[in-house]
Amino acid sequence: MLTEDRERVDLDQVHRWLSEESYWAAGRERDVVMRSVEGSLPYSIFLGDEQVGFARAVTDGATFAWICDVYIDPAHRGHGLGTWMIDSIVESLTERGILRFLLATRDAHEVYRRSGFSELAGAQRFMEIDRRPTRNAILGHS
Repeated sequence: MLTEDRERVDLDQVHRWLSEESYWAAGRERDVVMRSVEGSLPYSIFLGDEQVGFARAVTDGATFAWICDVYIDPAHRGHGLGTWMIDSIVESLTERGILRFLLATRDAHEVYRRSGFSELAGAQRFMEIDRRPTRNAILGHS
């Protein structure tokens, strides 16, 4: 089951996944995870009472959504849950009128291509300030 119910997010589990098991959020404080869930649309996959997946969408609710912190528990990978979750998120947000989606990945391009994502067109137009301590890991730099 996929739910947007913020109250059902297992914050301890999501914090562990992100801070201890992901490369992009390594060391992220629990308070930061909590605030990120509160400030976005969280999506959780449950098998019974066990949360096995998580993602969130940062959105203006009208034109744009950034899908991030996508995580499937390792014991449940390889069964299409990630693709199903992304497809479901995109469908749900599209029904709300959102037509532009962005996400970033270091190593799961093929997973997201299955859901219609492609490399960023016009990437040279985008600019950023990135002060994250995990920036090198995110970019695949030593």
